[in-house]
Amino acid sequence: MTGPEHYREAEAHLATAAKNFLAGDDASSALAAAQVHAAATALPPGVNSPARSAWVSAAGGAQPDYDVRDSFA
Repeated sequence: MTGPEHYREAEAHLATAAKNFLAGDDASSALAAAQVHAAATALPPGVNSPARSAWVSAAGGAQPDYDVRDSFA
């Protein structure tokens, strides 16, 4: 499982935990699963690493149309 896949899985477990909590049910196992998947995520080194687009997609954001390293020039 890749980092972005762990991120998506953590989000799914958080949604389940919220649903269980709002229904008055136990949410602890879903929260624990979300923590495990969240802990498995890690960004590779480098701002513009090859996996960046996968992370942007997993987080639901838009890929910037510029090289972020230019911001520090």
